[in-house]
Amino acid sequence: MASIFTKIVQGEIPCHKIAETDHFLAFLDVFPLAKGHVLVIPKTETDSIFDVENQEYANLWVFAKEVARAIEKSIPCKKVGIAVIGLEVPHAHIHLIPLQSVEDINFSKPKLKLESEELSAIAENIKAKF
Repeated sequence: MASIFTKIVQGEIPCHKIAETDHFLAFLDVFPLAKGHVLVIPKTETDSIFDVENQEYANLWVFAKEVARAIEKSIPCKKVGIAVIGLEVPHAHIHLIPLQSVEDINFSKPKLKLESEELSAIAENIKAKF
């Protein structure tokens, strides 16, 4: 069964897209820890990030770095944090989270509830800096 991320890649589920290549996709997390929380995924569904083929793995991180730079230019933050957990969706993904403090990357804290219009505005702002 296809993961929710595969359904996003295939256009079955909409997303607030930040950037896309033939192999990778970056989009806003709809349950963010902070405004500007982005998920970066390979389009090929692979459960564990460590099962991604070596060259694709390296290219995924380069793509994530470019997305992080766009986040830094558009969302006020001290740094962009990175997390790879892989328990919630069986599709390799990188969380890029704008940080003011270490608490901003605490996945046990309540997620933000943002309206679709606000998510769209955030996505457009980051996309413009990509």
